[in-house]
Amino acid sequence: MNDTRAFGSGTGEVASRVGAPAVEAAVAVASDERVGGWRRVVLGLALLELLVLWAPTIGWLYERWTLSVWHHAHGLLIPFVVAYFVYQELRPFAGRPRTSSAWGFVLLVPALALHALDAGIHTELLAAGSIVVALPGLALLTLGMERTKAILFPLAFLALSLPIPLGMTEQVHMQLRLLTTAATSSVVPMFGIPVFVEGTTLHLSGGALQVADACSGFSTLYAAIAVAMLTAYTARGTGRRALVLLAAAPLAILANWLRVIALVLLVVWRGDAILDTFVHPLSGMLTFALALPIIFWLGGDAAPTSRSSEGARA
Repeated sequence: MNDTRAFGSGTGEVASRVGAPAVEAAVAVASDERVGGWRRVVLGLALLELLVLWAPTIGWLYERWTLSVWHHAHGLLIPFVVAYFVYQELRPFAGRPRTSSAWGFVLLVPALALHALDAGIHTELLAAGSIVVALPGLALLTLGMERTKAILFPLAFLALSLPIPLGMTEQVHMQLRLLTTAATSSVVPMFGIPVFVEGTTLHLSGGALQVADACSGFSTLYAAIAVAMLTAYTARGTGRRALVLLAAAPLAILANWLRVIALVLLVVWRGDAILDTFVHPLSGMLTFALALPIIFWLGGDAAPTSRSSEGARA
């Protein structure tokens, strides 16, 4: 009986020693889950605060994008394009555990400082730029280094949605206006219409037309460069990417020339009142319809999979 009791006591002691690590592991897992839950709550609150912080800036950007077809209208589409490519690039990471990188603070802190600076000088553009700087930092903090590398280009592409102040592009506008005026004055006489050029003004028999900043083609040029970069990102082969990037500016400029020439011909044939109709803004949209499909065509067939999945196969 004593031996039996001794044997039973030893078994219980061994079981206790064996079960202790399992209990400790279960407690540790439960503790990690509670900590992870609190981290998600804190992270969610922080993201909500940042959204509230940048809400006025997002509203300002929306106003700029929808101002007219002549001013950064392409910016309205870029956030949706960025969201799509971010989703595509993150798909191969589905099911993998997420990590966090403290390097995100290296971008997030300067972004907040930039926003604070803009709060004092009220440019709104600096605040808009701070969003572009902050997003990779937030990605590092919430997604980790590997995922952030995969979506770095789409996040950087968001910078092409920012409005460019006229003061920074005044000389570019002027050169584009001069080129457009010269091209128009060379083509219009082929239709039997005499024209005299003075600066950026076209003097016709029925009056004068000025090639203003809105007709410089800068908006088309900006949009074409943005589309070319996106097309080059998805194109196959270095040659096609280089071709797309090099062709974007000439195509945009040529499309604007054709638009202005067509408007001048319509003014001569139908009167300058036609510029006050829907034809004028419609012609601006037609420049995109002319240049952008050619850019897509030059880029060829886009890769059907994300860059990160291609890297995984390699």
